[in-house]
Amino acid sequence: METDPLTGKNVVILGFARQGQAVARWLASIEAQVTVSDQRKFGDLAEAMMDFFDAPIQYALGGHSLELLDDTDLIVLSGGVDPTIPFCVEARQRGIRLTNDAQLFLERCPAPVIGITGSAGKTTTTTLVGKMIAKMNPKTWVGGNIGEPLLDKLYHIRADHRVVMELSSFQLELMTLSPQISAILNITPNHLDRHGSMEAYIAAKSQIYAHQEPDDICILGFDDPVCNALGESLPGQVAWFSSREMVTDGAFLAGNRLMVVGKGSPDRQPHVVCSRDDVRLRGDHNLTNILAACAIAGAAGVPIEIMREVIREFTGVEHRLEVVRSVGGVTYVNDSIATAPERVIAALRSFTEPIILLAGGRDKKLPWTEFATLAAQRVKYLVTFGEFGSNIAQYVRAARLFGGILEDIHICSTLDEALKRAAELAVPGDVVLLSPGGTSYDAYTDFAERGEHFRTLVASLEERDKGSRRL
Repeated sequence: METDPLTGKNVVILGFARQGQAVARWLASIEAQVTVSDQRKFGDLAEAMMDFFDAPIQYALGGHSLELLDDTDLIVLSGGVDPTIPFCVEARQRGIRLTNDAQLFLERCPAPVIGITGSAGKTTTTTLVGKMIAKMNPKTWVGGNIGEPLLDKLYHIRADHRVVMELSSFQLELMTLSPQISAILNITPNHLDRHGSMEAYIAAKSQIYAHQEPDDICILGFDDPVCNALGESLPGQVAWFSSREMVTDGAFLAGNRLMVVGKGSPDRQPHVVCSRDDVRLRGDHNLTNILAACAIAGAAGVPIEIMREVIREFTGVEHRLEVVRSVGGVTYVNDSIATAPERVIAALRSFTEPIILLAGGRDKKLPWTEFATLAAQRVKYLVTFGEFGSNIAQYVRAARLFGGILEDIHICSTLDEALKRAAELAVPGDVVLLSPGGTSYDAYTDFAERGEHFRTLVASLEERDKGSRRL
């Protein structure tokens, strides 16, 4: 086996969450000299560190000391670490390279890679594309910002395999490589607390195609104004997906039919993939995600029959409009992955039933006006929680002055309290929807942990409901 260029090099990993741990496993396997630096202290990381007790890794916890830069060859950032913090600024001034798990993976991956990003819908789309590719080639790896990071799986990946990656703006902002097939689903205000401006956010997303070769291809959302404008300056080829217009290469909606054309079609002419009635997911936004998946899979050579089969089987991803269960005639839905107001808007438009909305978490400095207006029109009760909960209540309270069906607003501190209040308010036929609009970082490691906590809380409601019925 060839020696990796980082073997024997001094590498500092910033952040020891999911991505940082994957990087640590891989660096240890190639015999790099690894130091993990994290703002958290030993008590917060003891459990994670136990998985590495026999690995030659040093730890510098409680902050990022500039002394770590002495004799360091490379800095690897986890997704939650801002590259503009003083430690990273000093590293750049010393000429030390900054990178991340996705960049390291792309530099070494022997298999063709499909990379997918977007402000919304990328997890659903990536999952769909992964299933479509896997039907064609069982040796398909799906990961990146979704599921498991792929860097520490490199040893198992071969040239005849396929890789589908979800890529976040945090990963992309440091990228100097692009996948052979890339996709930007949409670009709307998101993570402005991290990137600082919409221009910087767009620039980060654009890295997914910026380094492509002329024979590579990028799939873009035709209906998204930013993506539409980006299509004029791509280095490689472009295909599109649209729920409003017929495109000449990609996927589009024609009446009740999902169509593919161009590279995804056997004769480059429009062909029907399936009917809208075959789609098992709620919401027009999910129809757009499926069109995106068809355009991407078509560019990768997936036959239409496979696209159709996967679409008919697919029931969604965890934490995205996931029906947890029904308790006492009330349906509880987990949409914890909705970490921006725009995603809550899509969720609200997916239901005709009365909604009790649980919203809150931490804000990303995003616009809330459109959400507030729709919430006043569509939501029966608003129950807020978390760091930004009272602010959300203020936005909706102001929008409520212009009318709507909203009966009342309840402000709670935690998700536990919010769900308890929602359960008290709910009557048979209602939907209790966790669609926070804010990130989970005020109380949880990530949106998945928040969603799992919601499931646990709902399960406890069911147990209480069973107990009361026995009495």
